[in-house]
Amino acid sequence: MKTFLTFGIIGSLALAGCRSSKLSTVTDQKPATTIAFGSCSRQSLPQPLWDDIVAQKPDVWIWLGDNIYGDSQNMDTLRAKYAVQKANPVYQQLRQSTSIIGVWDDHDYGVNDGGKEYPKREESQQLMLDFLDVPTNSPLRTQKGAYSSHSYGLKGKRVKVLLLDARYFRDPLKKAGDGKANVPDPSGDILGEAQWQWLEKELTNSDADVHVIGSGIQILPEDHVYEKWANFPTARQRLLDLLGKTKPKGALMISGDRHQAEVSRVTVPGLGYDLYDITSSGLTHVSAPHEEVNKHRVGPIVAKLNYGLITVNWNEKPLRSTVRINGDNQETYLTQEIKF
Repeated sequence: MKTFLTFGIIGSLALAGCRSSKLSTVTDQKPATTIAFGSCSRQSLPQPLWDDIVAQKPDVWIWLGDNIYGDSQNMDTLRAKYAVQKANPVYQQLRQSTSIIGVWDDHDYGVNDGGKEYPKREESQQLMLDFLDVPTNSPLRTQKGAYSSHSYGLKGKRVKVLLLDARYFRDPLKKAGDGKANVPDPSGDILGEAQWQWLEKELTNSDADVHVIGSGIQILPEDHVYEKWANFPTARQRLLDLLGKTKPKGALMISGDRHQAEVSRVTVPGLGYDLYDITSSGLTHVSAPHEEVNKHRVGPIVAKLNYGLITVNWNEKPLRSTVRINGDNQETYLTQEIKF
């Protein structure tokens, strides 16, 4: 599938995911009906899910962060780990058949729980773009931050994927007295003003019929003490308010990071439909089964290797999407119908 993409505040156009050096705008009449996504892939561990993902024949694969476990300020270390991940033979099959896009979280960014204080963020961004086969002359190469917009299909059956960079501009986390648990910091920000302006422009009067908003960290959950948008409640509320203001059609959120899968749901004033955050994590390792409070959760926690799968039911009015959390051997652990 060919892809129409926009990068940066001014909406420069580039063809990414291919090796052509020519900047161009390309659309495809075929809509993105099946979108797969996942996160948390430790390159040194077995990777049993790629054959299951390839079998789904997704139009798009979205990396949602921790695409490798780099955890280093040495770019040679990150480069070598990306090479191991990219060389996986079944993942290579997916690369040949599917549009590959993505954004980072912390471990592939280079430091656990890191934000704008990470000194190698510019260099690390280039390695991630190399991993995603973004052309060397793409505007994303000179943009500060790895956020990006991707549109699939023609008007009437168009999907826009907005990938948010929750690392490059993010203020440092505020810690509790024990120095471990994260506590809310109402004065802190996640996206940075340039990214906020870009996001508002992408959502305002968008002609897409479905908007998939991706973030490495969870957007809707508020109760756990780990990384999440709720660590910066003013930024989280700004995002929800922006959706209520711009009223994009068919918006849903996807996230990773947590080494478990779950579905969260809230009502956003002005949006006109329920907003979901589908968390899929991880591709190679998960947390042990446990109980965890999430007042927005719909359904169970999935503590098995998993990936997410969005199917857009274009022929249904009103439009509906089916989201599944799938696992090895074509198992489905969770299904959520989303009506827009």
